[in-house]
Amino acid sequence: MQMDNDAIRRLFTQDLMDLLIRVGIVALLIILSARVFAPFAGIMAWALILAVALYPLHRRLAAWLGNRPGRAATLFVVGGLMLVGVPTVFLGTSMATEIHEVATAVEAGEYTIKQPSPEVAEWPLIGNKVHTAWTAAATNFPAFLKKNASQVKKITKSVLAGAASTLGSALMFLGAFIISGVMMAYGESGSMAMKRITQRLAGPGKGAQVHSLSVATIRSVAMGVVGVAFVQALLLGVGFILAGIPAAGVLAFIVLFLGILQLPALLVSLPVIGYMWWSGDGSNVHNVVFTVYLLVAGFADNVLKPLLLGRGVDVPMPVVLIGALGGMITAGFIGLFVGAVLLSVGYELFMQWVEQDFEEQASAVAGDDGAPLAAEGAADR
Repeated sequence: MQMDNDAIRRLFTQDLMDLLIRVGIVALLIILSARVFAPFAGIMAWALILAVALYPLHRRLAAWLGNRPGRAATLFVVGGLMLVGVPTVFLGTSMATEIHEVATAVEAGEYTIKQPSPEVAEWPLIGNKVHTAWTAAATNFPAFLKKNASQVKKITKSVLAGAASTLGSALMFLGAFIISGVMMAYGESGSMAMKRITQRLAGPGKGAQVHSLSVATIRSVAMGVVGVAFVQALLLGVGFILAGIPAAGVLAFIVLFLGILQLPALLVSLPVIGYMWWSGDGSNVHNVVFTVYLLVAGFADNVLKPLLLGRGVDVPMPVVLIGALGGMITAGFIGLFVGAVLLSVGYELFMQWVEQDFEEQASAVAGDDGAPLAAEGAADR
């Protein structure tokens, strides 16, 4: 009997050691794979979001070309780079160049500032302080810089880092767009692989539902929120550059940020129109043409949202906002897009899980106490 117990103990110990070794090897493999993949995580996530959001358009193009997904993906990427990629890089480069020039001039003490208007002093609460500081900077900017050298140095470094991040994000967008074309070319097999993965993780009965919900949420947020903001920022940014507006790239980024926050782009375009007429740099024909263009582009979201906003998925705007801000803090400019989409997907999956648990409880109560309680629970929802 003692020998049997010792044999069982040795066998149990050996099995436990084998299990620990296997788990350790698997964990080590996962950690090493994650470290190898980490540098490409951002661009791959962005490419996947683009591929999922644009795949319906790719399928239509492939059907029009005689069911040739490879050729459709090639045409899609080339056309997208010409229509969207080139202006995006142009705006990103313009923004980075403008920020770099201003920061360099400020650091060298060569930047000049116009005298403030007397009306600035009449601003409530901060008018006098702003007018005094502005006047001091405009009168003797080198002395103003010397007096506030430490603060200016910190701000300059942050601005230069932001410019480099913006230019890098613009190039990353081009790379992600090209990778998304490859993903769309193998869209059918990729979709089946993702369905198998979700079924393995969530179970055979829920995998397809989780996959469909994730795809619907990505398309809804990417096209209806981020996509509309991006297109409108692109339209207005190109208009700012052609109209000769200073800091066109910075203004386009502000439009993009306001669009994700669901605020009207007219908050930027209307002051720009006022500046264009007030500065007197262009002719009346020039001002009229670009006034009409900027007004139309400023109202473009009213037309784009009904066309691009997904149906059947309602993500609260605070979720999109937190995702955009958190993504931008974590991953820079590109995180503004990726963060909004990823947090929205996570929110929808979590709420679907909560709702499913509630339905199961309601069904259990209905089975015990009858149908009226189930109907009452449905009415409460």
